Amino acid sequence: MKESDVQVKRGAVVFPKNLKMLQSLGENITLAMKRRGISQDMMHKRTGISKPTLRKISKGEPSVSIGHYVNVLAVLGLLDDLGKVALDDELGRKLQDIELLKRKR
Repeated sequence: MKESDVQVKRGAVVFPKNLKMLQSLGENITLAMKRRGISQDMMHKRTGISKPTLRKISKGEPSVSIGHYVNVLAVLGLLDDLGKVALDDELGRKLQDIELLKRKR
């Protein structure tokens, strides 16, 4: 087998500050599961996600697909929270307003 025939699996590069945010998400998901009395076994049965992947989610590992996070949040009844991400784009609106004001002159 040639070196060019081997596919290298690459993960996302996540900077430490952002990694902490993912770890916080993992902790929040773990707490939500505990509050609802949902074990990893129950979550596995409801989502079909493997237990090792569920453990990675609870740690906030960036290698896990966002689709898996979505499935877990859906089981927890927290999927609507994901819809709030970037909903209020304050910086984007300010930048747009600056451009609109420039055009006016």
